[in-house]
Amino acid sequence: MATKAGPRAERHDLPGRLRRTAADVFGWDRLLPEQLTAMEWVMRGQDTLVVMPTGSGKSAVYQVVATLLAGPTVVVSPLLALQRDQIAGLPEGAAAPGAVMINSDVGAAETEAAWEEVRSGRTRLVYLSAEQLAKDDVVDRLAEARPALFVVDEAQCISSWGHDFRPDYLRLGQAAQRVGRPPLLALTATAAPPVRREITERLGMRRPRQLVTGFDRPGIRLEVRRFLDEDERRRAVVERAAAEPKPGIVYAATRKDSEYYADELASLGLAAEAYHAGLSGRERARIHDAFLAGDTDVIVATSAFGMGIDKEDVRFVLHASLPGSLDAYYQETGRCGRDGRAALAVLHYRARDTGMQTYFAGRTPGGKVLSQVAEAVHDHRGDPVDLRGLHQDTGLSRKRVTAAVNLLEEADALATGEDGEVRLADGVSPDRAVRRAERMAEAHRRTDRSRVEMARAYAETTGCRRHFLLGYFGEPFEAPCGNCDTCEEEARRAGGDASDSARSAPPPAVYPSGTEVRHEQWGEGTVLSEEPDRVTVLFTEAGYRTLSLEALAERDDLLTVLSRPGEDRPGI
Repeated sequence: MATKAGPRAERHDLPGRLRRTAADVFGWDRLLPEQLTAMEWVMRGQDTLVVMPTGSGKSAVYQVVATLLAGPTVVVSPLLALQRDQIAGLPEGAAAPGAVMINSDVGAAETEAAWEEVRSGRTRLVYLSAEQLAKDDVVDRLAEARPALFVVDEAQCISSWGHDFRPDYLRLGQAAQRVGRPPLLALTATAAPPVRREITERLGMRRPRQLVTGFDRPGIRLEVRRFLDEDERRRAVVERAAAEPKPGIVYAATRKDSEYYADELASLGLAAEAYHAGLSGRERARIHDAFLAGDTDVIVATSAFGMGIDKEDVRFVLHASLPGSLDAYYQETGRCGRDGRAALAVLHYRARDTGMQTYFAGRTPGGKVLSQVAEAVHDHRGDPVDLRGLHQDTGLSRKRVTAAVNLLEEADALATGEDGEVRLADGVSPDRAVRRAERMAEAHRRTDRSRVEMARAYAETTGCRRHFLLGYFGEPFEAPCGNCDTCEEEARRAGGDASDSARSAPPPAVYPSGTEVRHEQWGEGTVLSEEPDRVTVLFTEAGYRTLSLEALAERDDLLTVLSRPGEDRPGI
């Protein structure tokens, strides 16, 4: 006769316990090996970074675990629509984890009811934004609840948005400390090796475990169309969106452009909607819900739409202009074809796009703002002040104050204590603090502008686009892919098939992905990919650079190999 497993057996059979919870509570017959591995790490209290493609079930990692932990799970999620979707997808029943949202759209009575659910232990998941964690009362109430896990969803925001768009994301490590420093779980679909390092460092992860699955989405056809004339490009975007199977997403650079394309598509009889930050929260929610319900053919949106969206049948993603980085491009194209059927990603590109993207990439707090913040911190050296106090003293917006403090802190010019109070570093004057921060800002500008250059290089490459895109994320891929426009064109010229891989095998890479190198001018960096004629390196200070293999062969002192993948660097 079988006997019921006792507590000790339950602890030793952690995978079985997780599988049973997934089946009994969520109705999932099986867990993917990578899901189960990440769940085990989290249950053992280890800080964990999970990089898995959109639609592969990253949220399941914390949802199952939250059901088993002793305290609530804090989930930091960037968009209210995404929070609503995730809560709506949770099961019902006595064993279900239960979830609440804490945000600016929730009324006072509803907010109090949500906190009571958390305090009483009746709910296991607390969804909020990074901005909510900038509020002392929210942090204090979370600390009282003693959270058992701190989850950062869409963790790429820490890198790709944090310096400007969402500065509060850069302060999540401090927020985790203030609520009791539970184990950290960071989730993202998009993180090249340098971005993964930035996520773990900025969150203050302790010996983090990293689970990274493959980036390739072979069912998505990759195309780029190049234009000289803007009107011609606009016509091409509208015609392609109208002709392709629906539903689909068009990404536009500005609010004005999103409205233009939506109006053009609507004039053709399509159910098309513009989605951008200029709309009210209620209107954005309506558009989002209509798209999920299948009532909309095409969404024309700025970059925020689609993050974490749970819709499997999107057939195409068109970009009406160059994205700000390949990180953003991969994230956005990954929203089509999640059902495993063929899908299409087309970038409509003009060389002049790089000017606008470089402008956006260069925005950091200016010297005047940095000086105001540094002087205010100095003035409070006897009675340190927090971000709210700095906002009141300087008259600057909270967002600008936070961005300036982030930059000054990153430059080791000031530090934030566990109580949230900000102090200048020992021996650092306000003027010196500003100079340090300005040097750091210039390094950010170089890196961000080089990301724009990498997006441009993808648009202009004549080689396999999938090889280029995956190489950017440090994933080796042997061309041809057989499902991009350049492979198809090369096969056509050769009179073969786009997927014909009978060509001679390429020679071994001179600089394999992951090789650590030092350049005489740009310093240390990490090799991302190698093509037949060039190698792409991300340098710590200079950003992304491509170097000619011919030039490197002629000057063997130009690029020094510090270590190859799997090797330890000398002296470490």
